[in-house]
Amino acid sequence: METQLQSIFEEVVKTEVIEEAFPGMFMDTPEDERTKLISCLGAFRQFWSSLSQESHEQCVQWIVRFIHSQHSPKRISFLYDCLAMAVETALLPPRMVCESLINSDMLEWERTQLWALTFKLVRKIIGGVDYKGVRDLLKVILEKILTIPNTVSSAVVQQLLAAREVVAYILERNACLLPAYFAVTEIRKLYPEGKLPHWLLGNLVSDFVDTFRPTARINSICGRCSLLPVVNNSGAMCNSWKLDPTTLRFPLKGLLPYDKDLFEPQTALLRYVLEQPYSRDMVCNMLGLNKQHKQRCPVLEDQLVDLVVYAMERSETEEKFDDGGTSQLLWQHLSSQLIFFVLFQFASFPHMVLSLHQKLAGRGLIKGRDHLMWVLLQFISGSIQKNALADFLPVMKLFDLLYPEKECIPVPDINKPQSTHAFAMTCIWIHLNRKAHSDNSKLQIPIPHSLKLHHEFLQQSLRNKSLQMNDYKIALLCNAYSTNSECFTLPMGVLVETIYGNGNMRIPLPGTNCMASGSITPLPMNLLDSLTVHAKMSLIHSIATRVIKLAHAKSSVALAPALVETYSRLLVYMEIESLGIKGFISQLLPTVFKSHAWGILHTLLEMFSYRMHHIQPHYRVQLLSHLHSLAAVPQTSQNQLHLCVESTALRLITALGSSEVQPQFTRFLSDPKTVLSAESEELNRALILTLARATHVTDFFTGSDSIQGTWCKDILQTIMSFTPHNWASHTLSCFPAPLQAMRSHEGNEAQVCYFIIQLLLLKPNDFRNRVSDFVKENSPEHWLQNDWHTKHMSYHKKYPEKLYFEGLAEQVNPPVQIQPQYLPIYFGNVCLRFLPVFDIVIHRFLELLPVSKSLETLLDHLGGLYKFHDRPVTYLYNTLHYYETHLRERTNLKRKLVHAIIGSLKDNRPLGWCLSDTYLKCAMNPREENPWVPDDTYYCKLIGRLVDTMAGKSPGPFPNCDWRFNEFPNPAAHALHVTCVELMALAVPGKEVGNALLNVVLKSQPLVPRENITAWMNAIGLIITALPEPYWIVLHDHIVSVINSPSLTSETEWVGYPFQLFDFTACHQSYSEMSCSYTLALAHAVWHHSSIGQLSLIPKFLTEVLIPIVKTEFQLLYVYHLVGPFLQRFQQERTRCMIEIGVAFYEMLLNADRCSTHLNYMDPICDFLYHMKYMFTGDSVKDQVEKIICNLRPALKLRLRFITHISKMESAAVAQQPLSNGSPAQQPGQVPVNVALPVTQ
Repeated sequence: METQLQSIFEEVVKTEVIEEAFPGMFMDTPEDERTKLISCLGAFRQFWSSLSQESHEQCVQWIVRFIHSQHSPKRISFLYDCLAMAVETALLPPRMVCESLINSDMLEWERTQLWALTFKLVRKIIGGVDYKGVRDLLKVILEKILTIPNTVSSAVVQQLLAAREVVAYILERNACLLPAYFAVTEIRKLYPEGKLPHWLLGNLVSDFVDTFRPTARINSICGRCSLLPVVNNSGAMCNSWKLDPTTLRFPLKGLLPYDKDLFEPQTALLRYVLEQPYSRDMVCNMLGLNKQHKQRCPVLEDQLVDLVVYAMERSETEEKFDDGGTSQLLWQHLSSQLIFFVLFQFASFPHMVLSLHQKLAGRGLIKGRDHLMWVLLQFISGSIQKNALADFLPVMKLFDLLYPEKECIPVPDINKPQSTHAFAMTCIWIHLNRKAHSDNSKLQIPIPHSLKLHHEFLQQSLRNKSLQMNDYKIALLCNAYSTNSECFTLPMGVLVETIYGNGNMRIPLPGTNCMASGSITPLPMNLLDSLTVHAKMSLIHSIATRVIKLAHAKSSVALAPALVETYSRLLVYMEIESLGIKGFISQLLPTVFKSHAWGILHTLLEMFSYRMHHIQPHYRVQLLSHLHSLAAVPQTSQNQLHLCVESTALRLITALGSSEVQPQFTRFLSDPKTVLSAESEELNRALILTLARATHVTDFFTGSDSIQGTWCKDILQTIMSFTPHNWASHTLSCFPAPLQAMRSHEGNEAQVCYFIIQLLLLKPNDFRNRVSDFVKENSPEHWLQNDWHTKHMSYHKKYPEKLYFEGLAEQVNPPVQIQPQYLPIYFGNVCLRFLPVFDIVIHRFLELLPVSKSLETLLDHLGGLYKFHDRPVTYLYNTLHYYETHLRERTNLKRKLVHAIIGSLKDNRPLGWCLSDTYLKCAMNPREENPWVPDDTYYCKLIGRLVDTMAGKSPGPFPNCDWRFNEFPNPAAHALHVTCVELMALAVPGKEVGNALLNVVLKSQPLVPRENITAWMNAIGLIITALPEPYWIVLHDHIVSVINSPSLTSETEWVGYPFQLFDFTACHQSYSEMSCSYTLALAHAVWHHSSIGQLSLIPKFLTEVLIPIVKTEFQLLYVYHLVGPFLQRFQQERTRCMIEIGVAFYEMLLNADRCSTHLNYMDPICDFLYHMKYMFTGDSVKDQVEKIICNLRPALKLRLRFITHISKMESAAVAQQPLSNGSPAQQPGQVPVNVALPVTQ
């Protein structure tokens, strides 16, 4: 091949050589030149046609190498003319020629003439290259330009500029060589945010990138950096909050020039989440951290360190520490977070300590030093035995910084719990020293002089063999010596002995023949709080081991009440999860079951029912499946155990959070039998009711009308095959529509049933008396009590419960005396067992209108029991939400329900813990004729309460509490739910409440501060999306009125630039905000917090409501901006909706195109549609969209031709007409480009 090519081209070049040798003697006329060209091409054409397809590229590369090895510019120029003609006569493919030319190693900027000639040729023929080829060429050209140094002689600049001309032509919007979206992507790969383009390109590239700012804006959520989640709320686990784990940036789609703040690390968001109690799962979800893969996450480390510094600053100003105040709660929470993240190696302990030292140096913050050392002691004592001593030595640097005293620090009052914090530094030194000894290390650290008195006090206390429980000495010794077994056995032994009740004393438990070990006083919470995690782990380990030992031994004596209550208390500590709740469910329960130790099994289930808090959902569902398998074992049909298994299962099912149901049950889709009951119809009914409530509250079925293909289908089918049953029509009518397929039974037996229930519950005084006595005598705050057992026994003595039909046995003639063997009862009684049933009874009574009077009577007599409900606010929230349509007109019943449940807690909660003062004053007293209608001020104050709570204002709007025993995991979750309950309880229709909430920011309100308006929008978004559909759907009306407003309908109204009009942040800062930018920002806040079910109404809203009214370019851009940022969530969570939206966007464009004579923003519109195609829809909408594009005006058709692949010829006619440049920013200093008629493809 090479020899043939050589003969063809050498021939042409030969004559050139002679001309060059005798310059001026031979002169070629243009005709001669042309003849030479034609003959050369003729010879080449014959040769080319004989080549196989595979050799074409090799052939072109040879020609380029041949040309580039020439030195005479005239010769090169002639050969380039040959190439150009070969391309123009369709002999050579333009893409292959351009690629070979630009990829040639010999094309270097120093050969300025070759450079100039090459790029002129490329400029001439690139119009014929397909768009993907043009993109690849642009990439290579930009890289070639990068090889030009920063300083070159001005003499050569002119020739180098030929490359810029090609780039300018590629970027020329009206030439449409490729989607501009491709070009901006290549440019941003090479020149990311903040990197200046090469000098040769001048502002050509940066101006071009600027034309994409509108597209980036259309894809951005307004004020996104100020939006915050409520941790452990349903929306918190979705994709909206994910961050890049190395940079903490939002994962933005596409390489667009987004606003600067979106490229910043979102430290405020991560920091806010870390500050919330019970947020660790959310942190792992946000950063994609997996416990199985130990990966260090430096950004997380930094935030944890900053939080500690913040706690140190807070401690400087707080007076008292042990009052359950903000500072104490913060330190408690911090130590829990730190242990978790360091334990799973997401954060490195030595790195953090050194970083802390650096950040605290020279700040003089020493009031919080003991608390800091207490936090560090937790980790050190638990892990020093398994790690190298060197990892812990940086703590001594911190000691030197924070304990500058020259004299000895006095021993604190050991009757106070905070004395354990004061001793923390000395305990750390003891652990380090012990480690140094056991490692035979040379690093002996003498005891610092300032800690001498502390150390002597501990040594002395060790010698005292009879330790008392009346102060914190035992805790101090456990903390100091937990890694030294000879010293540790004594103090830990004392703790264990107090609760085991090992003496000979036996005490009776309720029922007959049931005796327990004699210790009844549990270890108090403040003592357990004063033990390090390491000491707590030893304690819980001893307890679990003892329980297993007694289970194996089939001991006839039940566990001591003190031990059971203490074990329950230890299970609230998340930091000992592996030995705590995880061990309880995956080791202890199965072992006890295998040993057939029914008494202990009963005890464990009772603990779970009455004493557990914040257990992660997967553990609860795991227990549920254990219980179903237990029920199948014949021995468990023993009355009392069967009752306990069934009542525990009922509690587990009804207590599932609405947002927990789907993620938990989808784990069992391959085998739904494990979480369903094979024989209990009641439990399966409870599960269906929970499913109905959960899918309603999370809007799972919103926008869809079938159960087909959803996770519920298999579950319902399995239930119906296990326990076939019917539903009353009034219950069915409340189910979400797709669940209506259930069988219903008719008849008026329903009312008869309610009548019987009422008779059983209210007519005999016995049950009412039990309830009122129990409520009067007892408090639900079991963690603060030390005499629960005494009260429990006196109640059971007064009202014995007969679980083995003894009552019947006594009534036969002659009476039979039976003495059944009772299983131990530590916490339960008929009142508490009735609570989950009461929940269901109230719901059934709400469904049937005629019996609502009886419901009021029930609430009057038994409502006080809600004082012991473990989730009273959640129950109210779910009830008001689920029965919203039923309760709309029955405002008195709503009020009664709220009053009964919230009122039952009045003696156990501080003032202001739930409902607002205004509500209590104005809405609590019945006013039949004219119910109270709140004004704007009321709504502003209510939203302000959530805003202040989330901002961590101190003192906050709600009283402090110990979140470990609260129904909600953190202040914001509490604030959100009580606010929703109050709003749903108002005697005002949902639509009006929804409008009032939106108007808090849409109207000018004196109570809403301008400077943090986005925090208010965030709060409104959280609240309104947690309410039923009538409350949030009103947002659609506000959007419609903005779209119909003069600023978007008439071109003359707003002469400016629409992207300024929609830029909420800029408008707000310059006090030029308009209603359209406020509504846009508010809609984004609402939709950002919405569940995917709520968002799935958007496609219908677009097609049915907006398409008919969108006529102008401004309206079109407004809708794109409104919905554009949510395409990513639709893509991840509901593809069907994404496709519908994609098509709707084109239909709107067609409308605007038909109704507007002139389109000024074609480029941003098309750029956005390309972004949508390449980032989201791909070709999924191609068929529907092609038809629409064919009907658009030629200039749009030309721009969108790469979506439909219309050949360029069809839109070539357009290129000849002068086009208005559709780019929003005119490009100064751009190289003028003559738009050549494009070559056909």
